[in-house]
Amino acid sequence: MCGIAGVIHRDKDRTIDAQTLVNMAAIQYHRGPDNFGYYNPEGVGVGMSHARLTIIDLDEERGRQPLVSDDQRYMMVHNGEFYDFQRIRADMTAQGARYQTKSDSEIVLQMYPHYGIEKTVENLRGEFAFSIYDREEETMYLVRDRFGIKPLYWTETVHGVVFGSELKVLFAHPEVKREIDSEGLYHQLIQVMIPGSTAFKGVNQVPPGHWIKIQRRNGKLEISEHKYWDIDFPQAEAHLNVKDEQEYIDGVRENLLEAVQHRLNADVPVGAYLSGGIDSCSILGLSASVRQDPVKAFTIGFDDADYDETPIAREMAEMTGAEQIILPLSAEHLYDHFERTIWHTERTIYNTLGVAKLLMSQKVREQGYKVVLTGEGSDELFAGYPAFRNDMFLYGLDDLPENLRKEMQSTLAESNKLFKGAMLPREAFRSEAIDAKVGFTPTCIQNWMGCDGFARQLMSKDHQANISDYDPGTAMAEQFDENQLEGRHPLDKAQYVWIKTMLEGQILTWGGDRVDMANSMEARPPFLDHHLAAYAVNIPPQMRIKGPVEKYVLKEAMKGLLPETLYKRQKFAFMAPPAHTDKKKWNALMELMEEFASEEKVAAAGLIDYGALQDMIKKNDDPTVPREDKVQMDAILNHVLGVQLLHHHFIENDVPKMAAAKAHELGWVA
Repeated sequence: MCGIAGVIHRDKDRTIDAQTLVNMAAIQYHRGPDNFGYYNPEGVGVGMSHARLTIIDLDEERGRQPLVSDDQRYMMVHNGEFYDFQRIRADMTAQGARYQTKSDSEIVLQMYPHYGIEKTVENLRGEFAFSIYDREEETMYLVRDRFGIKPLYWTETVHGVVFGSELKVLFAHPEVKREIDSEGLYHQLIQVMIPGSTAFKGVNQVPPGHWIKIQRRNGKLEISEHKYWDIDFPQAEAHLNVKDEQEYIDGVRENLLEAVQHRLNADVPVGAYLSGGIDSCSILGLSASVRQDPVKAFTIGFDDADYDETPIAREMAEMTGAEQIILPLSAEHLYDHFERTIWHTERTIYNTLGVAKLLMSQKVREQGYKVVLTGEGSDELFAGYPAFRNDMFLYGLDDLPENLRKEMQSTLAESNKLFKGAMLPREAFRSEAIDAKVGFTPTCIQNWMGCDGFARQLMSKDHQANISDYDPGTAMAEQFDENQLEGRHPLDKAQYVWIKTMLEGQILTWGGDRVDMANSMEARPPFLDHHLAAYAVNIPPQMRIKGPVEKYVLKEAMKGLLPETLYKRQKFAFMAPPAHTDKKKWNALMELMEEFASEEKVAAAGLIDYGALQDMIKKNDDPTVPREDKVQMDAILNHVLGVQLLHHHFIENDVPKMAAAKAHELGWVA
């Protein structure tokens, strides 16, 4: 796990400044504190740099990147992990390949010359982002893993293309412009983002399951985007050919166990995150069953009993003999670390769970661990979110009597009333464009798209005018592949939409990589193994959600590993207590608002309408405002604070100077 960066110029004879490459590595020191490297050969017009976190092949010099082939034709940098790489190494060695290192990264440098980019990527398993450059073809590839677990950004400058693992890496380059655009601002305020976009003008993400090809021809760079993988649910009629239930249960257990075993492979100790949910408990249970030594489990505890899951987590740890570390967090103190969290997430967050997870990864590192297994991806594959159940009840059960349908929806709403306004919408919202593309507007994005009115009112007048004709539903629908939606079951469609939007844009960003790597800690999510995903999509919807029971087939597959309390309970959303539920936490939020969203600061940034912001804040004290409205407004206030902090961190501050200062502090010199 590392941080990568690089530049390709249109003019191959234009020198790429070596210290700039080093500065780009230094500003992401948190991603790779163990060593750094750079490579910028003369007359090539390409340079790469790397900040390394040693997990596979701990030799400090041997594993240093960028990696360069013996004949100097190929160079590459890699962030993430390739699993089952030993088998590939052996296969390539039998074909004559000779390796310089023991790391997993080098398999790409050996595979690409033999197979080309398409077959190489097809054979990679894991979470990764990498760049490889072919000097003879004058072609660079930027490649991102299938689900977008690892980040990868790129932008064009006056002289070429700059890329890196984080936005701040791009901004460390003096030619990269830093400007929050109107559409980006709008999407930060409503939480759900357009796939491949960022808050900043002209700055893009490589979409999950894609590569970007950059080829130099006659002094110009031709840039194209290629999709190599997508979540592929079968046609709805295929679900009619149902196998024996036990076969699916056994298949899930077998595939998940294999995914866990691959992710336990490291040259450093591997721990596990543990909440009170079935996902992390399953991962811990399987890890403990295949290891000889006790697993160290890390748990977040909240001081609000409505949101705290430590009792079940403690029971699970005792069942498996895990050594459990519990990090108790007081609600009001989460805002003490909000500013630092936004520096790392580089996007807004709706809930301080992102802060809690950043503090958890810090605790993990303090315990001497660099790697943990996590439960992200389970809800996406096995339909765990309450929004999926709602869509199943509405659209996926044609033969369900209307009275029973209403009863199941009522029960769902009652059991999730704590999260109405966050995990379930406070009121129904429809997008004509999404209806036309998907067949309905999935419940999972209704809550955030329903923030449209709030978001537009909160934007400054200039930004409001810029998006007066903008329809986020249309922009979102255009990114959905019609071939992956046509003829699919409604539950499959709902899961597809969430995976293409909120999984990558939220769960794997401020809930995953960015807050984990803030403390040089790698999180590995076995549920997002693409072999497991290929199996899971073929499980019939009625076995993912059976009656009122979500993730039914997963629960049955893990039944012997789980505490009975957890096996029987419904999905409980893992989030931190909202600010309006605690006076001390609300005051902490207001103190940050005064510091970063004062009338003076808001005017200077030019992003937010200060009067509209004050009106929203005042509604918190209005007893007539429904609780679910306050939940949603709480989220939007976090977003407002977030966009002000994005401006503070990345526009108001001189990022290239910050990067140079960090390199000087570290002694990282070209």
